Amino acid sequence: MIATLDGGIQYKGDTGALGYPGDHALMTGLRSLADLVVMGAATVREYDSWPDGAPPLAIVSRSLDLDFDGGLFDDGRTIVITAERAPADRLEHARERADVLVTGDASTDIGAALDELARRGHRRFLCEGGPRLLAQVAAAGWLHELCLTLSPMIIAGGASRILNGPDLDVPQRMRLIHAVPDGDYLFTRYTIE
Repeated sequence: MIATLDGGIQYKGDTGALGYPGDHALMTGLRSLADLVVMGAATVREYDSWPDGAPPLAIVSRSLDLDFDGGLFDDGRTIVITAERAPADRLEHARERADVLVTGDASTDIGAALDELARRGHRRFLCEGGPRLLAQVAAAGWLHELCLTLSPMIIAGGASRILNGPDLDVPQRMRLIHAVPDGDYLFTRYTIE
């Protein structure tokens, strides 16, 4: 995740405005350590294709408002996590282009979906957002580490935070493992205590 010094995750709707090549290289490196990247539908809509050599992608979407004919689904490795109430026609199209995992409700059953993916052999998940999905992952007890880049910007306004969702039942205390400066950027890594 990346955030400004005042906690915003995007400037005027653009998350790319906060990063720079060093942060993108870090994200590529983190992907190489994972065996599955998990993203919400809003975040994944920013991508036209999925990089060669990257681990498979799992997309969480209740509405299935996704471009199933686009490049993200070309290699047949993409997983779609959706809810039982997903539109039937979109669900059929998703099943033609991806491995589909149906949960009771994609927003509340993310823990069950990740449990199932772990049973299928995925062990190291990298959640790249969005903020609602990351809040759900944390609430489900699946947030074990947080890699956060602090961008040397302040933007004010009403930008979302890296986790946007209801309060957690119990605050999760995290321990700083690394803080590495790169120019005015700061790469941090926290783990749950």
